[in-house]
Amino acid sequence: MKKLQDEAQLFRQLLTLLETAFGKNCEVVLHDLTGSYEHSIIDIRNGHITNRQIGGCGSNLGLEVLSGSVVDGDRFNYITHTEDGRTLRSSSIYLKDPDGKVIGSLCVNLDITETLRFDEFLRSYNQYDAVQSEFFAPDVGSLLEYLIRQAQSAVGKPPCELNREERLRFLQYLDEKGAFQISKSSVHVCEVLGISKFTLYSDLEIIRTRNGGLEGKP
Repeated sequence: MKKLQDEAQLFRQLLTLLETAFGKNCEVVLHDLTGSYEHSIIDIRNGHITNRQIGGCGSNLGLEVLSGSVVDGDRFNYITHTEDGRTLRSSSIYLKDPDGKVIGSLCVNLDITETLRFDEFLRSYNQYDAVQSEFFAPDVGSLLEYLIRQAQSAVGKPPCELNREERLRFLQYLDEKGAFQISKSSVHVCEVLGISKFTLYSDLEIIRTRNGGLEGKP
């Protein structure tokens, strides 16, 4: 399989199977990762769970895989959260072409918000872990803002108060999380930090040299 369209009918059947088997509380999403990440969703069932639709974007974890900071992105039964406070139990696999290049992903997000209101037995059954690891956003602008908030939290100071080393840590966090895979993200990051594009590129070169040359440029 060189592209998802080669098996379009199979994927439609697979998503219909999962949707029918698990019902309205289970979102099933197919991403095409060969084009723009801003519009990676090519099929989605029960999109009301994360308020996404066909033509929407992926999550922050997908950015990490595309940027190369995460090699094997397949993950199973991990806890995620939506912008409106839902708790999901999610699983994601990444689809590759014969050369090993990631071309897509298939994700299942089961809404367990209501079941978590029950006793500790159901909490164990749902494999719940309160650590947030994935964020679903309605668009890439919201996704970038989330990553910027996470970077600020990691550094522990507002962007306007960072010294040079703290700014490098801030940018390293964004780089490792794949933030610069988002179109025009560098412009917004420069505005947040109050720096020029020249300074941004210079800082990223320092960071990537320290880390052995993480690929990608904003």
